[in-house]
Amino acid sequence: MTDLPQTENTEDRASQGDEFSKALSNVFGFHGFRDNQEEIVRAIMSGRDVFAVMPTGGGKSLCYQLPAHLLEGTCVVISPLISLMKDQVDAAKVNGLAAEFLNSSLDASERTRVSREMSAGKLDLLYVAPERFAAPGFLDVLKTVPISLFAIDEAHCISEWGHDFRPDYLSLSHIVAEFGDTPLAAFTATATSRVQDDIIDRLALRDPHVTRASFNRPNLSYQVAPKGDVDDQILTFLAERSGEAGIVYRTTRKSVEQTAAELVHNGVNARPYHAGLEDETRKANQEAFNRDDVTVIVATVAFGMGIDKSNVRFVIHADLPKNMEGYYQETGRAGRDGEPAHCVLYYSRGDIPKIRFFINQIEDDAQRASASAKLNDMVNFATVNVCRRRQLLGYFGQSLDESDCTGCDVCSGTVDRVDAAKEAQIVMSAILRTGQRFGAVHIADVVTGANTQRIRELKHDQLKTYGAGSDRDKSYWRGIIDDLTAQGCVVRTDGEYPVLHLTAAGREVLFGRREFQVLRQREAPAAPRRKRTSRKQAKQIKQQITDFDRGLFEKLRALRRSLAQERNLAPFIIFSDRTLREMAHFTPTTPSEMRNITGVGDQKLLQYGGDFIAAIEDHLSG
Repeated sequence: MTDLPQTENTEDRASQGDEFSKALSNVFGFHGFRDNQEEIVRAIMSGRDVFAVMPTGGGKSLCYQLPAHLLEGTCVVISPLISLMKDQVDAAKVNGLAAEFLNSSLDASERTRVSREMSAGKLDLLYVAPERFAAPGFLDVLKTVPISLFAIDEAHCISEWGHDFRPDYLSLSHIVAEFGDTPLAAFTATATSRVQDDIIDRLALRDPHVTRASFNRPNLSYQVAPKGDVDDQILTFLAERSGEAGIVYRTTRKSVEQTAAELVHNGVNARPYHAGLEDETRKANQEAFNRDDVTVIVATVAFGMGIDKSNVRFVIHADLPKNMEGYYQETGRAGRDGEPAHCVLYYSRGDIPKIRFFINQIEDDAQRASASAKLNDMVNFATVNVCRRRQLLGYFGQSLDESDCTGCDVCSGTVDRVDAAKEAQIVMSAILRTGQRFGAVHIADVVTGANTQRIRELKHDQLKTYGAGSDRDKSYWRGIIDDLTAQGCVVRTDGEYPVLHLTAAGREVLFGRREFQVLRQREAPAAPRRKRTSRKQAKQIKQQITDFDRGLFEKLRALRRSLAQERNLAPFIIFSDRTLREMAHFTPTTPSEMRNITGVGDQKLLQYGGDFIAAIEDHLSG
C-alpha cells in the first residue's frame, strides 16, 4: 500500500516537469533550466515562500516569470529599479506575457489604464516600486485583485546590514500579514549569511525554500592594478576593446564628467550618468547605452542597479568601492550573457580616507563599525596576494574548488609575487620602536628619514630604523603598510586617529620565521585577455559559440538594431548576442530550425523569425 502514493507523486512530478519544460521552451526559448531555477519554480508553484541568492545574470527573473505565466492571477514584482522597469516589461511582452509597470514615470492616463487592466485580472506581471507599494490605499486595491505571487527583487534593500538599505522597503514586511495565502519570493544577488537571516526575519517568510546559488561567475576575470593617471589607464584598456560595451564607475559626479569628457576627446563613444544630470539627459544617456548607440557609460554607483544590458564586456572601477557587496554587484553587470568579460579595479591608497570620511558621518555606532569593517575587507581584496576570486567568494561564505582559478590577475600570472620580508621588517621595527602609538603617515616618515618637527620633538630621528628606507619614497612604504595590514601582520586601531599594532603573525615575519610576499604589477598595465580556462570552468561557461560567421553576425546585429529602433526597444530584448552567435553558427533557414536556437520562443519566432531567416538566406546566397 505504501507504493501507490509514491507512484502518484512521481507521475505528478513528471507531468509537472513536462509542463514546466514546455513553458520554458515555448515562452522563453530555453531548452533547459539553469542551476537552481527548477527547484525555485517548483517551490513557488507548490505555494511555498522562497528566499534566493542568485548572481546577477543567473536567471532570477525567470524564477517568477515562469510561475506568473502558469498561475492564475497577477504576479506583483516589487523592484527599486524604476529606470529598468520598462526594459523588464518590454522583455516580458516580447515573450508573450501580459506585463505592465506602475511608477512615477507614467502620466495619469497611463496609470489609469494599467490600474484598470490590473483590476480586470488581465495582467500576468505588474512591476511596482516600493514607494508605490507603500502608498496609501494601494494595498486595498491589491486585495481586490487575484494575486498569484509577490516577488521582491533586490531584497537586500530591506536589511539594515545590507549594502543598499532603503527605508521604503520596510513596508514590504506587511505582505505576509495582509496576503497570508499568497506565496512570497525574495531575490537578491548579494547577501551574506547575516543579511540573509535578517531578510527572512523582516519579511516573516514561512518555512521558505532557501537557495544560495554559487557566487562564482566563471566567465568574469578580475584584475587589480595600481592607480596612476587613471584616465590614461582607462584609455589604454579601451584601446584593446574597440566597439565593446562597458561601464566605468567613478565615485563623484565631478570625476564622472571629467572621465567621460576625456574619453570623448580621445574618440571613445562615451556618455556620463549621475544623479546631478537633468532627468531627461540621464535617461537619454542610459537609453543610448542600452540600445548600442553608445559603447561606454561613465557612471556613479547610482547606475549599478539600473542596467539589464546582456552584452557588457567589461566593468572598470576607477575608484575604490566602499564594500565587497557593491563591488560584486557592479562587476556582475558584465557578462550577463555568459560570455567572457573583464573586471578591472584601479586601486590607490588615497581613495581610503575619502570613504572613511563618509563612514565617520554615520551616527549609529553599529552601522558605522559595520561600514568600516566592510571597507577593510575591500582594501584586503585589492592588496592581499591571494586569488581575487577566492577572496570574493570567501566573503560570501563560499569556497573555491580549484587551486588555480585562471580568471584573475593573481592566478593567471599578470602580477608577480615579490619577496618583501626585509621591507616588512623595517616597517614593523619602526612600529615597535615608536611604542605602537602612531599611524601609517608617521611610520612612513620615520622609515624614509623625514625631517619633521614632530619627529625631532619625539626624538624619533634617533631610532635605529630612522631613515632605513630612505632609498624609497613615502608612497612605497605606505604600500608596504597596506600589504602588512591586508595580510594580518599589522592591525589598525579603530577611532578617529588609528594607530598600528603588530600581530602574532607580524612578529613571525619580523623575527624571520615566516615569509612575506607582496603583489607587484608587471610593466604592461593593460588588462590581459583570458589565456586559458579550466575544464570545470569550460563546463560552467555555457556552450560558448566561437566558430561562427562573423560577417553574418554583424549583419544580424544590424538587423536587430533596426528592428529595435522601429519598436522602441533595447536591442538585447529582441535577441541576445549569444542567440545571434548561434544563428551565425547554425544558420537556420526554416522556422523549425530557428526554433531550436537558444532564446527563440514562440512569440519571438512569430514576430522576428521571418526577418532573421531572410537575412541568413540572403547572406548564404551572396
